[in-house]
Amino acid sequence: MSYLDELFSVTGKTALVTGAATGIGRMAATALIKAGASVMIASRKGEDCIKVASELNGLGASGQAEGFAGDVSSEAAIAALVGEVKARTGKLDILINNAGVSWGAPLESFPYSAWAKVFGVNVTAVFHLTRELLPLLDAAASDEDPARVINLGSVMGTQPLADDAYSYTASKAAVHHLTRTLALEFAGRRITVNAFAPGPFQSRMTAFATGTDEQARHVGGHVPIGRIGTPDDIAGATLYLCSRAGSYVTGAILPIDGGQSVQHGLTLFKE
Repeated sequence: MSYLDELFSVTGKTALVTGAATGIGRMAATALIKAGASVMIASRKGEDCIKVASELNGLGASGQAEGFAGDVSSEAAIAALVGEVKARTGKLDILINNAGVSWGAPLESFPYSAWAKVFGVNVTAVFHLTRELLPLLDAAASDEDPARVINLGSVMGTQPLADDAYSYTASKAAVHHLTRTLALEFAGRRITVNAFAPGPFQSRMTAFATGTDEQARHVGGHVPIGRIGTPDDIAGATLYLCSRAGSYVTGAILPIDGGQSVQHGLTLFKE
C-alpha cells in the first residue's frame, strides 16, 4: 500500500450518509465508495437511493453502496432509520449528517411554520440521529482510528447572509455551534465531530440558482476564486476528515467555499 493510500484510505469502513440521493451528500458518498468504504445511502425518497446505489456500484470502485428510505423529519422516522442501520451493521465508522431543507420568503411574509420545519431537519435531527447512533459509533471508535461525524453546515451559517432564507441561515449557524459542542463531548469517546461549510454547489436545493451551466457561471462570478464547487472539492474534504489523515481534527468548521467566508465589501484606507 502506498503512502497516499495509507493516509487517505477508508477501505473497510462503514458509513451512513443521509440525504445522499442528490447534491453534496451524493458527492460525499461517491468519494467514500471510490476509496473503499461500504456506504448506506438514505433519504426520504427510497427509490432514488436504491437507484443511486446501483449507479455507484456500477462504477467498479473498491467500495459498495446500499440505498434505502430514511427520513429524519420526525422522532419516529429517525427511530425507523436507526433500526434500518442497526439491521445492517454492528458498527458505524462514519456518519455524515447531510439531509437538509431550506425555505425562502420575503421578510414580511416569512411563515412561522418555516422555523420549526427547517430547524427540525437541519438541527434537531442532527443531534437526535447522532445520539441514537452513538452505540454504533462507539463500537467503531478506537484511539488509533476514531469514529467520524461530519455535519453539513453552510457559508450562510458563517456569514450574516439571509437571501430570504432566514430559518436556513440561522439553522446552519446552530449546526456549526452544535458541531463544536459535540466535538468536545465526544472526544473522550474517540469520536471526531466536524462540519462542512460549503459555498455554492450544484444540488437540488440550489437548482433554482445553479441549475444550468450559465447560471452556475453567474453564481461562480460572485465567488472570490471564480467558480462554484465541484464533486472533487467535496471528495477531497470527505476523504481527509474520514481517513487517517484527519484523525486528529475535531471541532472544525471547514469552509469549502472558494473564499466566500472571508469575503467582505469593506475597505479601510483604500478607495
